[in-house]
Amino acid sequence: MTMTYLSAEQILGANDLGYEDVDVPEWGGTVRVRELPGTERDKFEAQFLGKDGASIRSEGLEGFRARLAAAAIVDADGKPLFRSAAETKRLGEKSANALQRVVDAAMRLSGMGDQDVAELTGN
Repeated sequence: MTMTYLSAEQILGANDLGYEDVDVPEWGGTVRVRELPGTERDKFEAQFLGKDGASIRSEGLEGFRARLAAAAIVDADGKPLFRSAAETKRLGEKSANALQRVVDAAMRLSGMGDQDVAELTGN
């Protein structure tokens, strides 16, 4: 059996990022949640690491849901809706149930599991 391998051009040209529309009744509608690209997932995870890149920041889970939801919620064109730290902070003040629904979709789409969260938060 001959195996054909993908070229760099084929890999880079692949439309491989997923989206999911999530109903959020607490907010009165539906939001589009996207899969985080690799570099954005790295940047998201780095927010929870200490300056040495190995230890966990003392804040632990603080802001986890709001930060992940802000990174993953996009408009119909795939552009992030939440761009500032102030908007992310305000998002964190919304319903925990609503945020969890969005976070669950973002984690599933981005291949993040409970073990990843535990490692990020030092638990």
